[in-house]
Amino acid sequence: MKNVIAIAAALCLGLSASAFAQKAGSTSSAASAPSASTTAPSTTAPMASTESKDDVKAMKKTAKADYKAAKDKCKPMKGDEKKACEKDAKSAYDKAQADIKRAEADQKAAKKSAKS
Repeated sequence: MKNVIAIAAALCLGLSASAFAQKAGSTSSAASAPSASTTAPSTTAPMASTESKDDVKAMKKTAKADYKAAKDKCKPMKGDEKKACEKDAKSAYDKAQADIKRAEADQKAAKKSAKS
């Protein structure tokens, strides 16, 4: 149990560091706009392999809702600022999708190892 907590903490630190680096490296027009990537780490962190299908469904639902909200924030913007905002929203959604796939694969592997 302690190992799972340590791994989860390490993943959270890694995700927050990458979000910080992504935000620090953004352009000046994107820096002035609220970025979708700032909310992504808290809602799309990879799950432990023991979580259920309901948790994966919840992750999918959250990812879609976050993506829609991020795109809605981009609507009043114009030009390059809007493009950057939409690109950030899409990249956060793509990352969430990758996290979901990883969680599904971990879940499959856990089931397989439990049978052995």
